[in-house]
Amino acid sequence: MTATGAGWSLRGRLALLVAVVGLLLLGVAVAEAVVATRSRAHIDAVLNETGPLRAQSQELLAVLVDQETAIRGYALTGEREDLAPFDTGRQREQELAASMDRLLASYPELRDEFGTVQQRAEQWRQAVALPVIAAIETGGATAGQQLLTDQSRQQFDQIRVAVDVLQNGILEVRDEAAANVRSTSNLLVLLLVIAALVVLVTGVVLLTSLERMVIRPLTSLAGQVREVAVGDYGHHITGTGPPEFQRLGEDVDAMRQKIAADLAEVREARERIEWVNAQLQKQAEELTRSNRDLEQFAYVASHDLQEPLRKVASFCQLLQRRYAGRLDERADQYIAFAVDGAQRMQRLINDLLAFSRIGRLTTGFTDVDLNRLMAEVAAQTEPARQYADAELTWGELPVIRGEEPLLTNLLVNLVSNSVKFRRADVPPKVHVSARLIGEDWEITCQDNGIGIEPEFADKIFVIFQRLHAKDAYPGTGIGLAIVKKIVEYHGGRVWVDTDVPEGTAIRFTLPALPADTEAAQSATGADGSAADGEAADGAAPAAVGTDAAAGRADDEVPAGDGTVGAEAGGDSQRPSAVAGLPQAGGGTGGMKEAVG
Repeated sequence: MTATGAGWSLRGRLALLVAVVGLLLLGVAVAEAVVATRSRAHIDAVLNETGPLRAQSQELLAVLVDQETAIRGYALTGEREDLAPFDTGRQREQELAASMDRLLASYPELRDEFGTVQQRAEQWRQAVALPVIAAIETGGATAGQQLLTDQSRQQFDQIRVAVDVLQNGILEVRDEAAANVRSTSNLLVLLLVIAALVVLVTGVVLLTSLERMVIRPLTSLAGQVREVAVGDYGHHITGTGPPEFQRLGEDVDAMRQKIAADLAEVREARERIEWVNAQLQKQAEELTRSNRDLEQFAYVASHDLQEPLRKVASFCQLLQRRYAGRLDERADQYIAFAVDGAQRMQRLINDLLAFSRIGRLTTGFTDVDLNRLMAEVAAQTEPARQYADAELTWGELPVIRGEEPLLTNLLVNLVSNSVKFRRADVPPKVHVSARLIGEDWEITCQDNGIGIEPEFADKIFVIFQRLHAKDAYPGTGIGLAIVKKIVEYHGGRVWVDTDVPEGTAIRFTLPALPADTEAAQSATGADGSAADGEAADGAAPAAVGTDAAAGRADDEVPAGDGTVGAEAGGDSQRPSAVAGLPQAGGGTGGMKEAVG
C-alpha cells in the first residue's frame, strides 16, 4: 500500500480501511475472549465452588449437631447403639473436610475459617464427647450426665459460631463471584455492541467511500463518454477520483482522440471519394458522349462511307475488266492494287461495323445448346474446311445462357482461325470441348496448327493487330478481337493456353446454368470422384475436350461427340477426337492470327 503524488490509490484506500477494521475487530475479539474466560471462571466459582462449599458447610454443621445429640442420648440411656450417630457423624465429617479442603484451595481466608471450625470441633470432642463416653463406660450414665454441663454446651456453641462465620465468608465469596459474572456479562455485551458498531461504521464508511471514490467518478466518466458518443468528438475527457480512474479517463480520452483522428481521416477520405466520384461521373458522361460519337462514327463508316467506296470499287473493277491487257503491265498492276485496296477497305468497314454492334444490338439471352450450335458452325465453315482438308470434331457441350447469333459468330471465328493458320502438308484437325470448373464452363478450341509464341498471346486479341503479312495469311486482324468482345459480353474471359506441346488452344469461359453447378456439386459430394471443380460423370455435359485433346482412341469417343470430316457433304463415319492433338500441358508452337 503506497501513496503517490496523485493521492492514495483505490486499492490502497480499501487496503487501509480493511486493515484498520480488521485490527479493531481483532482487538474486540481478543478482549471478548479474555472477558469470556474470566466470566467462565466466575461462573465456575459460583456453580462449582462457592455453591457446593455453602451446602457442605451446612451439612457439616448438621453432622456436628448429630454428634452432640448422640452424646447427650448416650448419656441419658447408656445404651451403646445410641452412640452410632456419633461414629457415623465423625466419618461423614472427615469426608466433608476432605471435599471442602479441595474446594477451598483458591480461598485462603475461608480455609483459615474452616480450620477454626475443625479445631473447635476437635476440642469439643476431646474435652466433652470422648470424656463422656469414657465416663459412661466406667461409671454408667450418671457419670456421663455429670460431665454435660453448661460449659460443655457453650463450647459446642462456639462451633456453631465458627460455622456461621465460615458460611458468611462463603456467601460473601459467592456474592462477589456472582457480581463478577454480571460485570463480565455486561462487558461481553458491550464488546459485542462495539463490534456491531465497528461493522456498521465500516459499512457506512465503505458506502460513502464507494459513492465518492467509485460511483461519482464513474458516473462523471460515463456522462463524458455519452457526450462523445452523441457526436461531440472534440470533448476532452478527464477522470476524477483515485489514480486508477484518472488513468482510465486518460486512456478513454486517448481512445477518443484516436477515434476523432480516424474520423477526420474518414471525412477526408470521403471528401476525396466524393471528389473522385464527381470526376468519375464527369468521365462517365464524357465516355457516354464518346460512345455516342463512336456509334455515330460506326454509322458513318458503315453507311456514309459505303456508297463512295462501292463506287470506287465498282469503277476500278470496270477499269480492270475493260482495259485489262490494253494498257501496259504497270497500268494493269496499278488497277489491281486499286481494286484490292477498295475491297480490303470494304472488308475493314464491315468488320468494324460488326465489332461495334456487339452488345449494342441485342436479341436477348436464351438457352443455347452448343451441340446444336456446332452443327451450324460446321455448316458455315464447310467450304474452308473442304479446301484445307480439315477435320472438325467436338465433345459433349453444355447448354448456356447467351445470344445465339453472337455465340455462333464466336465459334465460327475460332474454327476458321484454326483452319486458316495450319501447317503445310499437315491436314488441320480442330476439336472443341468443354469442362465445368466451379460456376463456369471452360470451352476449348484446340488445333494442330502453327501455334502461338507466349510473348504474342495477349496481342492477338487486340483489334486490327496482325502478326503476319497480309500476303501470308489473308484477313483484317479483327476476328479474335470480336471473339474477346463476345466472350466478355457474356460475362466470361478468353485466353491462349501456351502450355500445349503442339498447335494452339484458345480457352474461354461462359457462366454455367445453376442446374449444372448443383448437379456437379451433388455428384462430387456423392462419390468424391470429381475434383478441382470439374463435373462428375453423368452430371452436366461431360468435359470431354481434354480427353479428346489427349488423343483418345475411336472407341473412346462419347456417344454425344460430333465429328465433321473434310470430305464434301460430310462423312458418315465418326472419327476420334482430333487424333494427334497435344494434351493440355507442354511447350509452344509458332505464331497464329485471327481471320476476318
